[in-house]
Amino acid sequence: MSDKHIIRTEWKGNMAFEADINGHKVTMDAVPEAGGNDLGPGPKKLMLVALSGCTGMDVVSILKKMRVDIEKCNIEVQGDVTHDHPKQYYKMHVIYEFTGKKLPLDKLQKAVRMSEETYCGVEALYRKAIEVTSEIKVIES
Repeated sequence: MSDKHIIRTEWKGNMAFEADINGHKVTMDAVPEAGGNDLGPGPKKLMLVALSGCTGMDVVSILKKMRVDIEKCNIEVQGDVTHDHPKQYYKMHVIYEFTGKKLPLDKLQKAVRMSEETYCGVEALYRKAIEVTSEIKVIES
């Protein structure tokens, strides 16, 4: 049996829309050059946010179970967009940046690999349509 997620999005005028996600409000809008008022991010970029949040939660949870003590975990997602319509991502690149003392690279790599290959549902869906690559950067504190 599968779960069903439901969100509701309301038009707020001009190009702005407000999504209600379990009581959390997210405003999306276009930049002025595209007819909006820049009241929030464009919906396409939220695809990058979804990937960073999904894999980030996985990786931090896995590292906690491995007893790896990270001080920071920052995730940057770069999305390459086609020039022609419909403009869409054809590639995403995820950069995991970990900060800590003597962090074990093998465990960081394993946690990222487990998220990418097993746990992150967002990435699993994206990989069916586009190329998703990643890299790990370690900052010694």
